[in-house]
Amino acid sequence: MSDITFTDDLRPISVGEILPWAIFGGLLLMLAIYFVGAEEGATSIVSGGYVHEFVHDGRHLLGFPCH
Repeated sequence: MSDITFTDDLRPISVGEILPWAIFGGLLLMLAIYFVGAEEGATSIVSGGYVHEFVHDGRHLLGFPCH
């Protein structure tokens, strides 16, 4: 068996450490919302209907109209 050692080296996390990850997560979330909510028709980035068909059920689940 291994020995477990507990230490009191806990320190608070600063906003400067969290901010880059929060921005990255927000950008990923906005990209996901775009693909689920607006990837069709005139605003389409990917040609064809492949992305639309891939997220079709998710669109209806989240309440985005697509027909």
